[in-house]
Amino acid sequence: MNSKKIKLGFFFAAFSMFFVVKAFASQDSSGQQNAENGKQEAFNPTPAILEHIGDSHYWHLWNETSIPLPIILFTDQGLETFSSIRFNRGRDAYEGKYHTYKLVEDKIKVVDKSGNVDKATSKKIYDFSVTKNVIALWVACLLLMVIFFSVAATYKKTVGKAPKGFQSLMEPVIVFVRDEIARPNIGYKYQRYMPLLLTIFFFIWINNMLGLIPAGANTTGNVLVTFVLATIVLIAVNVSANKYYWKHIFFPDVPLWLYPIMIPVELIGIISRPFALMIRLYANISAGHIIVLSLISLIFIFKSFLVAPVSIAFVLFMYVLELLVAFLQAFIFTMLTALFIGTAVEEHHH
Repeated sequence: MNSKKIKLGFFFAAFSMFFVVKAFASQDSSGQQNAENGKQEAFNPTPAILEHIGDSHYWHLWNETSIPLPIILFTDQGLETFSSIRFNRGRDAYEGKYHTYKLVEDKIKVVDKSGNVDKATSKKIYDFSVTKNVIALWVACLLLMVIFFSVAATYKKTVGKAPKGFQSLMEPVIVFVRDEIARPNIGYKYQRYMPLLLTIFFFIWINNMLGLIPAGANTTGNVLVTFVLATIVLIAVNVSANKYYWKHIFFPDVPLWLYPIMIPVELIGIISRPFALMIRLYANISAGHIIVLSLISLIFIFKSFLVAPVSIAFVLFMYVLELLVAFLQAFIFTMLTALFIGTAVEEHHH
């Protein structure tokens, strides 16, 4: 990594940290304004951290500024749609067509006339709202299509010529996925799986990077998103598997009396491998965000000029490290996917 990239990384980290600190300062001041009996309310970092790493029915920008998102509810009495602006950031209840709704810890609940949550009716509400993570995933998919369609169009126009423009930027990454991930782990059948591996790699990398932008969404830090990615890997591996792969699972080369042990172990292994992919990506991305936000919180917890420089220095270091982790997690997920596919399509050798 050359000095220009390091400087760019530090600039991005400092820029991002400014907006995150500003958001924390806003919450700290609002907490002090809500203090009762003239006592100063202690800063609680938990709500701010959970807000930054969790999903939301708003896209929070700064202070009290946020973009309301569409609410789509399937209730026991029918479909109901409205804007999340009706909730006034969770302060107000909204009387809809069928029920009265309120945001409780960013979950939509049905409340009665006195404002108490109706648990029985709330269980019959299915939330299909367009949340912050959904919008972020759409943005990531749009970026993916722009990247791949533009590069593919350039390749068609410059057949046999040296890459140029955006193509020259993307080609080393594509070649890296092909030569360092697909070929070594899958073998000569790698070309069949290149579209899948490239999509997984760029999808995770783009979402990781978008999550580091101020006011960005933590999509890869959402276990449901990583669950879907792991499910795609599970399907791809087992649909591609040849007869030798299934023979190894249901008819392993062990004594017959070990079959009752080996077959369940092998079947558990089919599920546990993509499950490990899901947890690894979710945990690593979430942990990085939590560490950065926790370090920033120290400034407002101790309220000391002695703590601020140390905290800021560590946050800058962690933010630059997160830029590396964003790429590394995409690489690890894609590499293990290729490895699992490789074991499923490997030919039997006598």
